[in-house]
Amino acid sequence: MSFFKVENLTAGYGGKQVVNHLSFELEAGSLTGLLGANGSGKSTLLKALCGILPHRGSCMLEKQFLEELSPRELARLCSYIPQRSGISIDISVLDVVLMGFNPRLGLLEYPSAQMKEKARQALARAGLAGREEENYLHLSEGQKQLCILARTLAAESRLLLLDEPESALDFRYRYRMLEFLREWIRDGEQEQYGQRAALAALHDPSLALNCCDRLLLLEGGEIRSVLRPFADPLEKMEEQLALIYGCVSLHRCMDKSGREQLVMLKENGGWE
Repeated sequence: MSFFKVENLTAGYGGKQVVNHLSFELEAGSLTGLLGANGSGKSTLLKALCGILPHRGSCMLEKQFLEELSPRELARLCSYIPQRSGISIDISVLDVVLMGFNPRLGLLEYPSAQMKEKARQALARAGLAGREEENYLHLSEGQKQLCILARTLAAESRLLLLDEPESALDFRYRYRMLEFLREWIRDGEQEQYGQRAALAALHDPSLALNCCDRLLLLEGGEIRSVLRPFADPLEKMEEQLALIYGCVSLHRCMDKSGREQLVMLKENGGWE
């Protein structure tokens, strides 16, 4: 089911065209990974989709063209999480999450008691219960990312765009972040605000292979391939991933819980 549809999108900056006539769809309830080498256009694409960069082409979320929405309306539907939050002032963890409600508040209007309760619930689900009054700047990098994800969960966005959110995180926080993200997507099936989807540019291909429903492979500003990690033949995925990472081999195995996992090996035999 097409939930978010992009057609013929072109964007860039400084007079340079970085992504070229891209077309793709995101399914409702899905987590899609975006893989590509540095400079392939991942960040440019995400910034164009959320309105930070101007673009040509169209982006439709269900029946709404995002280009026709005001910045405030767009912010209610779509959340963008950059590699770094950009928050450099002393602010409480709770207030960071409450910032997610800003597009729903009027001028001089403050978050309601209900909004504050939703923010606390989101922090609890992120594993940050009891830390609401702590200084956000004192959190670890992993905790900061979970706090920003909690902000998105509380604000009830429909579409989430993430730019390498795991690049500065250790192993434990990488997988906790993706688990939390999948919970957020599943919640959309039960809540009044409707279904959700996420597109995440990921630095770690192994994480992407094991956590995403689909993968978009971006090279030179163009989508070269679309993969479904647990449906496509290994040989096909190896061939397509080689466009980005060089010669690789993929192997299926089982973890201790009996869940199937994909392991990617580089040509030199190193673990990815």
